[in-house]
Amino acid sequence: MKIQVRYFASLREALGASEIAEAAEGSTVGQLRDALIARGAPHADVLARGRAVRTAVDQVLCSESTPLREGAELAFFPPVTGG
Repeated sequence: MKIQVRYFASLREALGASEIAEAAEGSTVGQLRDALIARGAPHADVLARGRAVRTAVDQVLCSESTPLREGAELAFFPPVTGG
């Protein structure tokens, strides 16, 4: 299935604004993140495990166990602090 992947803030600077990613039926946010990491640099550097990265599906904050569906929009962004 095709997933619209969007990147924000510093992730956008490294990876661009968006891309279409292929995911197997029943994939989760975490599984797609791992697939993007497996592409190698720059995805592996920016989305690496241990880096603080937030996710949202269809503009709703979510965990990596959230299932994806055909045509979903998955956003990756760094944590935001206020002040």
